Amino acid sequence: MPHIRIDWFPGRTTQQKRELAEVLTREICRIGKCAPESVGIVFADVDTENWARAGKLFADD
Repeated sequence: MPHIRIDWFPGRTTQQKRELAEVLTREICRIGKCAPESVGIVFADVDTENWARAGKLFADD
C-alpha cells in the first residue's frame, strides 16, 4: 500500500488538498500500477515554530 505524507506549513485550503490528493493518487496508481483504494495520503500542517532547517526555526525568519 503506497502511503504519502505531506508535511507543510498551514494555509492550504481544503480544495487545494482535495485536488492534490486526486492528482497524487492518479499518478501513483499510473506509475506504481496499483489501485486507488490502496493509496493513503496524510496532510500534516506543521507550524513554523515546530520546523527548522539549518539550525534555525522557520518562525525566526
